[in-house]
Amino acid sequence: MSKKFLILSFYFKPDLCAGSFRTTALVEAFKNKINSEDRIDIITTMPNRYNTFRKKAKRVEKLTNNITVYRIPIPLHKSGLLDQIKSFSTYFFKTLMIVRKHDYNFVFATSSRLFTAFLGMLCAKLKKTILYLDIRDIFTDTMKDLLKGTIIGFIVLPVLKIIEKITFSSSVHINLVSKGFHSYFKKKYYKSYSFYTNGIDTDFFPYDYSKNRMTNKKIITYAGNIGEGQGLHKIIPSAKKLEDKFDFWIIGDGGAKQKLVETIEKYDITNTTLYTPVDRTELKELYKKSDYLLLHLNDCDAFKKVLPSKIFEYSVTEKPIIGGVTGYAAEFLEKNVPNVILFEPGDREMFENNLLDYKYKIASRKKFIENSKRTTIMSEMVDNIISIFKKHQ
Repeated sequence: MSKKFLILSFYFKPDLCAGSFRTTALVEAFKNKINSEDRIDIITTMPNRYNTFRKKAKRVEKLTNNITVYRIPIPLHKSGLLDQIKSFSTYFFKTLMIVRKHDYNFVFATSSRLFTAFLGMLCAKLKKTILYLDIRDIFTDTMKDLLKGTIIGFIVLPVLKIIEKITFSSSVHINLVSKGFHSYFKKKYYKSYSFYTNGIDTDFFPYDYSKNRMTNKKIITYAGNIGEGQGLHKIIPSAKKLEDKFDFWIIGDGGAKQKLVETIEKYDITNTTLYTPVDRTELKELYKKSDYLLLHLNDCDAFKKVLPSKIFEYSVTEKPIIGGVTGYAAEFLEKNVPNVILFEPGDREMFENNLLDYKYKIASRKKFIENSKRTTIMSEMVDNIISIFKKHQ
């Protein structure tokens, strides 16, 4: 019997973000696992993650004879809430229009903001088939922190909880990208769970990240989204106090970038350079020129459960990682990743003291890197997806 898979992901190659890298690797793993008569349709968006980095892509692209990508154009946005609602609404309704024209007997949805998962649930109901969810964040938990004490939160949170319950209860299996999510889910939903994390993409190795030229000041680099969740504007004032010893490079874009710019101007910080998002070839060169790699999450209870994908990417350089994280991410780093400097999120004094007390070194992470190859993780995840499909046929 041929299998007809529908994969929903708001992001897909050539977009630059964790969701895109994850889904792209998943589809690559699927290529080696399906038969010639099987079919996979991926419904995603045209590249849109960063307004300052947009690559061209085909609206409809055949990756192989039986794997097709449908990319939906969405309105231009700058990561604001209203912009995101408008953009997702376009993706939501146009996805349903495409799905109505095809038959599927399995729906897979990867989601960080709940609504791609909700869309997956509707598609599965529409096609009277089964749903497998890949959850990259607990949206209701995050919004509870961000909207705490507001009128919007009072109105919106109960609705989100209902949508979450309907969506997660409709799935036959849930994969959690972070084991830190499990305590939240197991109390609410009796499901089978798996924990296929993010990983290190083949683009990042083999590669020589050793720095060729020593500079008077060491370079601390952050690369990724610049949003409220990262809270970079809360710790960047430390750059001013550290200007004799360090330069900061911040690579990326996002909804809180203006706050970061305003903070840099307010504190008259002169040792921080902002870069717009770059492709992976250029990013590897910037990592090569760096001495430290910075990771930071805002001080919210929801972020104590997450496992940032940057941990995997940074680790391959074997350079020290400065981690402003707590909860599961801090536990994971301490247990699995050598050569890490930890501090409490938003605690500038602790950040500065721990950094200045650290004796610089490069440390091997061979074991972690070998166990964290995305190709291996996604291959195992596809095996799990196919086994779930067979179990519920």
